Amino acid sequence: MAKPTPPYTNSFLKLCYQYLINHFLTFLLVPAGVAVAVEVLRLGPDEIITFWKSLSGLDAIKVLCSLFVALIVATVYFMSKPRSVYLVDYACYKPPVSFRVPFSAFMEHSRLILKDNPKSVEFQMRILERSGLGEETSLPPAIHYIPPTPDMEAARAEAETVIFSAIDSLMKKTGLKPKDIDILIVNCSLFSPTPSLSAMVVNKYKLRSNVKSYNLSGMGCSAGLISIDLARDLLQVHPNSRALVVSTEIITPNYYRGSERAMLLPNCLFRMGGAAVLLSNRTRDSGRAKYRLIHVIRTHKGSDDKAYRCVYEQEDPQGKVGINLSKDLMVIAGEALKSNITTIGPLVLPASEQLLFLFTLIGRKIFNPKWKPYIPDFKQAFEHFCIHAGGRAVIDELQKNLQLSPEHVEASRMTLHRFGNTSSSSLWYELAYIEAKGRMRRGERIWQIAFGSGFKCNSAVWKCNRTVKTPVSDGPWQDCIDKYPVHIPEIVKL
Repeated sequence: MAKPTPPYTNSFLKLCYQYLINHFLTFLLVPAGVAVAVEVLRLGPDEIITFWKSLSGLDAIKVLCSLFVALIVATVYFMSKPRSVYLVDYACYKPPVSFRVPFSAFMEHSRLILKDNPKSVEFQMRILERSGLGEETSLPPAIHYIPPTPDMEAARAEAETVIFSAIDSLMKKTGLKPKDIDILIVNCSLFSPTPSLSAMVVNKYKLRSNVKSYNLSGMGCSAGLISIDLARDLLQVHPNSRALVVSTEIITPNYYRGSERAMLLPNCLFRMGGAAVLLSNRTRDSGRAKYRLIHVIRTHKGSDDKAYRCVYEQEDPQGKVGINLSKDLMVIAGEALKSNITTIGPLVLPASEQLLFLFTLIGRKIFNPKWKPYIPDFKQAFEHFCIHAGGRAVIDELQKNLQLSPEHVEASRMTLHRFGNTSSSSLWYELAYIEAKGRMRRGERIWQIAFGSGFKCNSAVWKCNRTVKTPVSDGPWQDCIDKYPVHIPEIVKL
């Protein structure tokens, strides 16, 4: 029986392969350059003078024509090159302590509100026990009442609190004035009032009459990156402009008091949150900007109904409720993620990973479709990962499929624990966590991955423009970053 190959040997061989492929041009050009240099050194003075005279004898018209063609090509290249889009800074909403919802308070309210449906109460308890949320997540004031008062007035009040607080914080950090905003994009999936949330921002801050205002709704938790994509497209056609992007989800009108368990799930996972992001294509903003946008990829798989019903319940003979959060959700999310990976892989992966992926793909198509697909090592392309904190099952599955270390998903897990699922703004809380830990260095790359209804998987790639110093007096993590990361048990007994 043959002895198995030691794992360290496989790792060494893979490292050698990666180094060889990724530096292939170097290995090819260096010997060629050395050979040319040796050949030049072997030439005598007479041969060098003869060669120089042959160059000086070229027709001046041909030289001018060549230079003119080169100038035209260079002009076309630089004119067609996309404008750089910079993330100047961003701010996340931090709820006050009075909005906090400990597990005990949440369950007490559930028992009172759903007193006629004990199985729904127990279901919510099981969800909360396995959710990965902590004791400091927050719900809006209207949900604290018994019974809750999720009316239009309360929903507007929550929207004003979250959105205005995030924008005020961003303006304070960047020195942004309302007159400096050329483009405004607000995304909120389920709360879409008239007048719109974007109109509310325009009126509050007295933005210019010619501001380009957009209000996005109904796009789920991935809408934050859809807004970034829209802002990028607008900044390509409007030079010397700044875009303000606001991402949030208003919880008040979406609190569910029925008995359908798939509808009860958001009550347990979704919490207050919002973020304001300042993007710019101005050259003078490039020096102070934190990040530069490299790519935005959007994919859509499955159907709304199939993606929505991601909770399966079973009852054992004793009547205990069992739950499965990952079965159908991960199938649909996996399809969307695979499409996203197929698109983004060639744009960001080194040549060694692209070749392995290509060979596996060809092998599956030609030789054996049962071959296990090769999952590229995205750690070769990115230093940081921000995975949408939609739930523990989502983070677990992506960590497994992308072969990420616990540190790579730490920001996602800790954001879910501290703030809950803040929908489209969760990616910014995660980025703020990485910054607060002092881990962001110039030149490092960040991959933001968002999932949402539809089923959508959107991702954005950023490159750090400057080393981000640890915030001292601002940010959502300022008063608790020292105690993180914390251990999150599989089940918290309530």
